[in-house]
Amino acid sequence: MSIFSNALSQFRSAAQYLSLSPYVLGRLQRPERVLQFSFPVTMDSGTIRMFDGYRVQYSSARGPYKGGLRFHPQASLDEVKALAFLMMIKCAVVGIPLGGSKGGIAVDPKTLSPAELERLTRALTRQLAPFIGPEKDIPAPDVNTNPEVMGWVMDEYAQIVGHSVPGVVTGKPLSLGGSAGRSAATGQGGLYVLAELARKLKLNPKKTRVVVQGFGNVGYHFAKLAYGAGYRIVGLSDSKGGIYAPNGQSMDPAHVMEQKRARGLIAGCYCVGSVCDCKNYRALSNKQILAAPADVLVLAALENQLTGTNAGRVKARVVLEMANGPVTPEADVKLAKRGVIVVPDVLSNAGGVTVSYFELVQNLQQYYWTENEVLQKLKPIMVQAFAKVWQRAQELKVNLRTAALVVAAERLAQAIEARERS
Repeated sequence: MSIFSNALSQFRSAAQYLSLSPYVLGRLQRPERVLQFSFPVTMDSGTIRMFDGYRVQYSSARGPYKGGLRFHPQASLDEVKALAFLMMIKCAVVGIPLGGSKGGIAVDPKTLSPAELERLTRALTRQLAPFIGPEKDIPAPDVNTNPEVMGWVMDEYAQIVGHSVPGVVTGKPLSLGGSAGRSAATGQGGLYVLAELARKLKLNPKKTRVVVQGFGNVGYHFAKLAYGAGYRIVGLSDSKGGIYAPNGQSMDPAHVMEQKRARGLIAGCYCVGSVCDCKNYRALSNKQILAAPADVLVLAALENQLTGTNAGRVKARVVLEMANGPVTPEADVKLAKRGVIVVPDVLSNAGGVTVSYFELVQNLQQYYWTENEVLQKLKPIMVQAFAKVWQRAQELKVNLRTAALVVAAERLAQAIEARERS
């Protein structure tokens, strides 16, 4: 089943709990606009290479389209469509006035020089320019893109329209109008959600073992913040492998990141400076760490990590989705039967898009907040979103994913009917 089909399957299951009109149901299962580009880029060698790019603008019922831009060799129209759908849901779950979109280029950016990457980004921006802007569609960083890439998009767009438009993208460098607190926002939002769930389940952070799969920006910041909040970080991994503490002894993610930067991978030993502990920690593969004993398994890598094949091996009590779509519908069913609580991506990783919204607001007002102000504004949004989803789950006796989809569908339906039906 395709990624988009997976997303729609989960949505249809949730829609059964609502009395949506056929019109609204049809609107929510189809994107409003699908853009597909093929464009040339000059390589450093002087040769011309063609690239395929996509942008799916799924829904503008609640506001301008909003969604990331990823550079990945497996980027496809189906994937981008699914992620645009999830962005629509995510913005509705946390109640911010934005729609959903997503974009991507099928490329491995590691094979490009910095100059080639910049030319690629600017070429894509020229294709996107008629369709983006602070009142139309606002791209942001995603897999293999970062503030520097967003700066190139902003600059190229400014050259096309003839003046600077900081709000055309979010996730920009601070020097170009980015928001304080944006880098850690997704991880921080996830931690706020985990803290609320921990209260419901009466989990003591100091006794709660956490494994994090994925050690990029989101996974690292989440792990670092969770460690600072007292959680026991017993496992960390990236695409090359990871480290796990069988005896439950916690590790500081900052020390693991130092090893990764020095060696290019997460070593099997836990090192603090030149002192390494190889007795209490051991190496695990990225797949093995999914089945490692823990209380909370955090999925911060890519889509489809837990499937019908491996979901039965999960030993955690809670699965926290910090990546987009890391649990398939088949895995959802198996985990639910075993009593594993899955906190869906559309709730747990919505801190990033929420602070992106804050960045857009700051750009439009030309008034900027401190990091402390950003986090003070983020926390109540995440806490209230969790409370609403938890309440609906209890009322309907459904899992948190279904409840989140119900909350989002209700808000989207209200917007669609208010705009389009008399």
